[in-house]
Amino acid sequence: MTLVLTPGAVAVQDLERIWRDGVAVRVDPACHAGIEAAAARIDQIARGNEAVYGVNTGFGKLASVSIPPQDVETLQRNLILSHCCGVGAPLDEAIVRLIMSLKLLSLGRGASGVRMEVVTLIEEMLARGVLPVIPEKGSVGASGDLAPLAHMAAAMMGEGEAFFDGERLSSGEALRRAGLTPVVLKAKEGLALINGTQVSTALALTGLFRAHRAARSALITGALSTDAAMGSSAPFHPEIHTLRGHQGQIDTAAALWSLLEGSQIRESHLEGDERVQDPYCIRCQPQVDGACLDLLRQAARTLTIEANAVTDNPLVLSDGTVVSGGNFHAEPVALAADQIALAICEIGAIAQRRIALLVDPALSFGLPAFLAKKPGLNSGLMIAEVTSAALMSENKQMSHPASVDSTPTSANQEDHVSMACHGARRLVPMTENLFGIIGIEAVTAAQGVDFRSPLKTSAALSRAHAAIRRAVPDLEEDRYLAPDLENAIELVRSGDLNASIPENILPELRSEP
Repeated sequence: MTLVLTPGAVAVQDLERIWRDGVAVRVDPACHAGIEAAAARIDQIARGNEAVYGVNTGFGKLASVSIPPQDVETLQRNLILSHCCGVGAPLDEAIVRLIMSLKLLSLGRGASGVRMEVVTLIEEMLARGVLPVIPEKGSVGASGDLAPLAHMAAAMMGEGEAFFDGERLSSGEALRRAGLTPVVLKAKEGLALINGTQVSTALALTGLFRAHRAARSALITGALSTDAAMGSSAPFHPEIHTLRGHQGQIDTAAALWSLLEGSQIRESHLEGDERVQDPYCIRCQPQVDGACLDLLRQAARTLTIEANAVTDNPLVLSDGTVVSGGNFHAEPVALAADQIALAICEIGAIAQRRIALLVDPALSFGLPAFLAKKPGLNSGLMIAEVTSAALMSENKQMSHPASVDSTPTSANQEDHVSMACHGARRLVPMTENLFGIIGIEAVTAAQGVDFRSPLKTSAALSRAHAAIRRAVPDLEEDRYLAPDLENAIELVRSGDLNASIPENILPELRSEP
């Protein structure tokens, strides 16, 4: 199936489909005329004597150097090859697909001056599975993601490397096997390909999608922990949260309220429970996780706008003028990535405190120490909790804002940069840590609920408990736990834990206000 993209109008759900399902994409044919009109305008300029940045001049600090018409193609080729300075491991295939799709959206707006031949080649590379090898490091998120996007553009020229049918090949060979011909870049086309925020945006979207999956899972494990600790569901009463008014808090509380509805464990201690209030990690889940959900939704709005944006330079405007600006500066993406990082960190921090509560007999309302059936002889989940603390602390270290860490580059021509690319790239390891924390909470919460037998948790949470138990058996006595933890983490990472819950309970990610 091919997803037809209308540049300027693609929703966050479509972007997630591209990333998650690897669907082929094409630009809406209605955009072709505008693309070609801008390309014709650039060709006209390239044949004339008027100096226009990036068309017939050098780049960056070398913008004052004029380039004669006969050297324009060489200029574009040299630009791409000289900018292929990425280092580090190749970006994941799903991220590369998203990068290329985002570049199609930008070029499809008809303001970049590239020919349809360039757009069509990207479409065909995606359709036939030719994916450039793009090193993960090298961009400071200003003047575009120059180095990583240069590796993408080089693959289109038959230079560098690409993956095809699971094999890493020279790009020329990969294109040949796919039945495609390398492109010879014309005026401004190389610049249009490497100017832009598509790598930063794709990495930030990847972090966003993973963070939202984790946030939904944290509501399941948080509700299960609430029952395991015999906590109260009263703090999730809808009116409490409508009185405050934050939508994320309202939606999160509604999910927790629904997840716990009908729990025998909850009903058993409504009368006679001497505790007046639960610790914050139980009682304030809507306030914390809801605020994080609001941050993720705000980031989704920013990143959806950016995904649909024209972010190269210079731009062919509607009146035919070609004007230099700064849309390549990725500050909106950098700030969105910082927001996502904070949300990831806080979701994990409060989940880790619930794990700590359940393994501590002074706090867990009658559960045995470390949830061991024979504490002392067995250590139970003592070190699983320690591991969750390690993951939480690592995320705290990585949550420092990247956007405030500008450094001048390119002989001070680019004297304020966004740092969006690595600010977004860190979200993948941060979400991996978060999957780990929530996976460990799934194990501790399921073990805690087992100790409440014969009382049963709610119908919804019983389904989640069953999914956890299929992945991780009840801990009767100490055993080699690493595979169990990895199974629980994969349950979260894959989305299978979320899939165990009835539809319409867990809050969706929305990009509209």
